[in-house]
Amino acid sequence: MLAGVYTAIVTPFNDDGSVDYEGLRRLIDLQAEAGIAGIVPVGTTGESPTLNVEEHEKVIETTIDACRGKMQVIAGTGANSTEEAVVLTKHAMEAGADATLQVTPYYNKPSQEGLYRHFSTIADLGLPVVLYNVPGRSACEIAVDTVARLAKHPHVAAVKEAGGSVERVSAILDVCDITVLSGDDTLALPMMLCGATGVISVASNIIPARIVKMIKAALHGNWAEAAEDHRSLYRLFTSMFMDTNPIPVKTSMAMMGLLEENFRLPLCSPDPDVFEKLQTVLSEYGLIENTEG
Repeated sequence: MLAGVYTAIVTPFNDDGSVDYEGLRRLIDLQAEAGIAGIVPVGTTGESPTLNVEEHEKVIETTIDACRGKMQVIAGTGANSTEEAVVLTKHAMEAGADATLQVTPYYNKPSQEGLYRHFSTIADLGLPVVLYNVPGRSACEIAVDTVARLAKHPHVAAVKEAGGSVERVSAILDVCDITVLSGDDTLALPMMLCGATGVISVASNIIPARIVKMIKAALHGNWAEAAEDHRSLYRLFTSMFMDTNPIPVKTSMAMMGLLEENFRLPLCSPDPDVFEKLQTVLSEYGLIENTEG
C-alpha cells in the first residue's frame, strides 16, 4: 500500500547544464533522514521534459540505488507515446522501482478509451502503476469512470490527483477500490479527510520533516493536530507555485544552500519580484536568515 509522504524530487543540474547525480544522492539522503516514505524522480518537479532518455534512466537508477532499503521509489516513466512509456517503464522495472507514475498523455489529447488502453498496456508489464491526473498540464482528464475501469487491473495501484478537486477523491472511492494520493500540498489534508492516504509533495523538497509530521497525524486520525500543521504551512505551500513548478522550489532550495540554482530552458530563474517574495516567505519560516535589515 502506498501511504505517507512521497517527495517529487527535483533534478539538480551542474553549472554546465549536466545532471548533478551526486547532488541528487545528497538530496535523497536528506529525505530519508526526515522519514519520507518514498521518492518520485523525473516527474513534473524533476523537469522530466528536458531530460534525454539516457539521463532519465540514470536519474531513476541513481534514485533507486540511493533509496535502497530506506524508501520506496515511484519512477516517473510516463509519456504521450505509449511505446515510449513502455520502454521507460521496462527500464524502471528492471532497475528495481517499486511503482511507476504514469502521467496522462499530453498534447495529443486521447479519448477515454485511448487513455484506458494506454494505461492498461503499461500496467500489463507488471509494475504497479500510479495514474497521474493533471489536466492543467496535460489538457486531458482521466474520467472517474475510466479510473474505475483501470482499478480492476491487478497492477493499477493508485491515482495521483492533481486536478485541484477534493470532490474527485470521494467520487473515485465511491465507485472503486483504489489508493488515492494528493498531488497538491495545499489539498493533501482535505483529500485525506475524504480517503486519500498521503501526498506526492513538492514542498517536501524543502521541509520534509514538517510535512511528514502533518501526514502522519492525519493517518493516525489526529485531525486537529494535522489541521494546525496545515494552517501553519499553508503560506509556504502556496509560495511554491508563485511561478511554474519547479521554479519556486528549486530557487528556494538554492537559497537554502541545498543545490545550485540551475534550470534547463525553457524554464529559467524567476523574476526579481517572485525571488523577493520567496525570500520573505523562507525567512518567515526560518529556512533562511532574515532578509530585512
